Amino acid sequence: MMKGYEYQSDFAKKYVAQGRQEGERAILLRQLRVRFGELPDAAVARIEAAETAALEQWAERVLSAKTLAEVLDEPS
Repeated sequence: MMKGYEYQSDFAKKYVAQGRQEGERAILLRQLRVRFGELPDAAVARIEAAETAALEQWAERVLSAKTLAEVLDEPS
């Protein structure tokens, strides 16, 4: 892909966005496993079902969280 290129077709836009989201999930899961060890199945399922906004929020939280719950749970 050329830098600054914007896909024209809805088909391309959909699958490029889907690929990016899958990449974000994979990176987040990898970061969480390195930081906290093996993850509970429920946490993996939650991440795999998450939308982009949640993935981005969790990716930021993983930098400072001390526990997996601090990453995935809503702050009080």
